[in-house]
This record gives sequence, structure tokens and C-alpha cells, in this order.
Amino acid sequence: MTIETRLTRMLEIERPIVQGGMQSVGVAELAAAVSNAGGLGIITGLTQPSPQALQAEIERCRAMTDKPFGVNLTVFPTMRSPDYGAYARAIVDSGVRIVETAGTSAVAEVWEIFKAGGCRIIHKCTSVRHSLSAERKGVDAISIDGFECAGHPGEDDIPGLVLIPAAADQVKIPLVASGGIGDGRGLVAALSLGAEGANMGTRFCATKEAPIHDNVKAKYVENDERGTHLIFRQFRNTARVGKSEVSDRVAEILKNPDAEFGDVAELVSGVKGKELLDSGDLSQGVFWASMVQGLIHDIPSVQELMDRIMEEAETIIHERLAGMAGAN
Repeated sequence: MTIETRLTRMLEIERPIVQGGMQSVGVAELAAAVSNAGGLGIITGLTQPSPQALQAEIERCRAMTDKPFGVNLTVFPTMRSPDYGAYARAIVDSGVRIVETAGTSAVAEVWEIFKAGGCRIIHKCTSVRHSLSAERKGVDAISIDGFECAGHPGEDDIPGLVLIPAAADQVKIPLVASGGIGDGRGLVAALSLGAEGANMGTRFCATKEAPIHDNVKAKYVENDERGTHLIFRQFRNTARVGKSEVSDRVAEILKNPDAEFGDVAELVSGVKGKELLDSGDLSQGVFWASMVQGLIHDIPSVQELMDRIMEEAETIIHERLAGMAGAN
């Protein structure tokens, strides 16, 4: 089945499914697999240790697919921020023309580099107001993250069932629905709510091509829809992670209203998280996960997953919904 939307036409992809940029996960093998299956694969820029390494990763991906793919660049200025401009220029110089961005208002600086390079910009937002601001500043599409999502869902706690149509009512550029989507039902729901496609992160983590240890993939299957923790709420930097002994401990420590980030810093460090993904030792750190874990029951290949989603969508649109309409 083919579903054509403004998003598929703009990105020149066959299926309206985008792989979210995920730290330590968005590498060439996964991005190429998604693109080869008809969606838009995304390489995560800052997973690579330098702009030069990112250019090499882009070339690796290009050797694996002749389909469109993009690169994610998330801008969160810190005391030791990477050279975001150098990463952006590396993306443009490598010939990539689709980028996914996220982060604070400082992201506008890399937008200028991308616009000058002729890139299509998909910007991730967690609210309607931020979506409208990004639209005014000239991005090409919005990826709207509902409260169900992994990573940083924002501080408004608006689930996709409300957030997606609320954004669609006001945003004029193509809208990509993100957060808690993992099957054909989620795709059809997203389209029904006004989106032009769906973004999936956690569901792609639980595929054969994801560069994640089998123990972690098994945890995605084991956890149900309740299998996440929201942490860092008191720091106004809410994050959703998968339930495990370590994240249970982090959540317990942070119940103390006087808790500081330093009390959990070692448990949640990015280095420890990378060790967990590589080794499968769940005692090493925390891992990102959305509520979609409740819909993950197997570890298929990316092609199998994408084919299944489109077949489910076709059945829902042409049989279930059409049958309901015909009954009146």
C-alpha cells in the first residue's frame, strides 16, 4: 500500500514514516535499513565524535542505500558544547539535504547554515507554541512530540491525542506525529489527527538492525505500557526512560524534594548509557524508552516492521473504517 502525503512528496520517500534521531542508535546501518524500507532513516549527528567522523558515517550510509536519508542535530548549549556549526557544515558539505533538529532557541544558528545549504529542516517540538515559532522562522516541517514519547517530552504533559490535532489546527507546514507510535494503528491515527506522517524511535530500537544489545531489546519487549519512569521533573528537564533496577533507583532518589542532579549523575551518565546499549548490562545505566513498549512484542527486521505497519494501515483504512462507514 502507498500512502502519499505532503511529507512523502517533500522528502521524496515512499512511506510516511520517519526514524527519530537517537543518541548512540542512529547510525548508518539503522538509517539505511529504514530508508531502504521506504521511510526516512536518520543518522544522529552527535553520536559521532567529530564533524569528520560524521562525514564518514554519512558516506557509510550512502554506500548502503540510494534512497533519501537525513541527519539529526540536537542543540543544547552546555559548558562544553560541541562545535554545532562545524557539525552543520559537515552535514551540508556531505550533500545531505534533509535534517532533523531539536533543542533550545540556539538551534536557529544552525538553521541558517542548513537553509543556505538548501536543506529541508524538520524541527522537533513538544508544544503548539514552539511549533508556531519554528514555522515562523522558516523550518519546513514540524515533528510534534506527545507526552508518551521517549527522551524529553517537555513540561506541558499533553498527550498526542490532543497535541497532534491542536498543532494541526494551527501549523500550516507538514506535521509529523511522534510519541507512542509503533504500528499501523498509530500511523492511521496520526494521519486522522492531521499529521502527514509518523516518527518512531523506540519501536526502531527493537529491530534487528538497531545497534543495541539483545538484552536491551528484550527489555523493550518485557516492559509494558507502564514500563517507563519520568525523571528530572524538578529540574524542568523531564526525561522518559525505560524501567529497570537502575531507573527505579533514580526515580526513588528523586522523590526527595531536596534531591540534586549530582545525587543521580553517575547513574544517568551518557557514558554509562552507551555501555548499557553495547554490553547489555542493564546495571550500567538508563535507556530511553517511550510508552510504546506496551505495543512491542517482537524484534523484527526493519523491512518486516515497515511492511507490517503499512499492511495494518491498509486493513484499517480499507476494511475496518470503510466497513463502519458502509454500515450507515
